[in-house]
Amino acid sequence: MVNQKGGVGKTTTAVNLSAALALAGQRTLLLDMDPQCNATTSLGIEPTDGHALVQEEGLGEQILPTDLDGLSLVPGSRTFHDVDKLAAAGQSEAIRVRRHLDQVISDFDFVLIDCPPSVGALTQTALTASTEVLMPIQCEYFAMEGLTQLIQTIKKVIIATDGRLTFGGILLTMYDPYLELTREVDEEVRDFFGDIVFDSVVPRDVSLSEAPSHGQTVFQYAPRSRGAFAYTQLCMEVLQRD
Repeated sequence: MVNQKGGVGKTTTAVNLSAALALAGQRTLLLDMDPQCNATTSLGIEPTDGHALVQEEGLGEQILPTDLDGLSLVPGSRTFHDVDKLAAAGQSEAIRVRRHLDQVISDFDFVLIDCPPSVGALTQTALTASTEVLMPIQCEYFAMEGLTQLIQTIKKVIIATDGRLTFGGILLTMYDPYLELTREVDEEVRDFFGDIVFDSVVPRDVSLSEAPSHGQTVFQYAPRSRGAFAYTQLCMEVLQRD
C-alpha cells in the first residue's frame, strides 16, 4: 500500500482489506513498515521494541495473531535504529526483507505491507520486496499531485526487479458521489489510468475514522457501515483479479 501523501486512506485500506481477505477465508498477513505504526495500533496491538525484519531470527516466531481468525500481523516499530536499518540505501535491506518473507510466504494467501507516506528509501525497500503495488488516491483537488514522482519510483523498482513488481490497482478513497469535485477526480483518474483503477470506491464514513481508536477493524466496529461494505466489495474485486 503506497502513496507519498498522508491522510489518503492508505493504512485504513491496509487494515480493512487485510481484515476483509481474512473474513473471506484467505490466510492473510499484514506487515507494518510505517514508523507511525498506525496499522499495528489499529488492530489493538502495541508497536514492538525491535522490528522483526531487522532481527536475525526467523520472521515466523514474531508474527502475532489478531482478534480476527485468519489475520496475522508483523507489528511496526518506532525505534529509530530499526527505521534507519530498514531504510538503508542499496539492495541489501530489500533482499533481507524478501528473505524474511520467503520463509513464511507459503503460510499465507496474501501478504499486505503498509508503507510510510513517502517515496523514500523505506518505501522503496518495501516495493522491491513486493509483487504488486496498490495506490489509494483521495478524491480531493490535489489527488494527482505528486503521483508522477510516485509512478516514476515504482517504474524504477519494476525495472530493477525484472518486472516482478506490477501495478495491482488504484483505489479512490474519501468518495462522495454528491460532490462535483469527486466526480471530476473519478473521471480524470479513470481516463488517465484506465483498467488498473478499481471499480470499488471507499466513501467518506465516520466508522472508518472511529474504528482505529477502539483497536478494531471496521468489520468489528461497525459491520453494517458503508465502509465495511466498501472494503467487502474491494476484497471481492481483489480476489477476482488474483
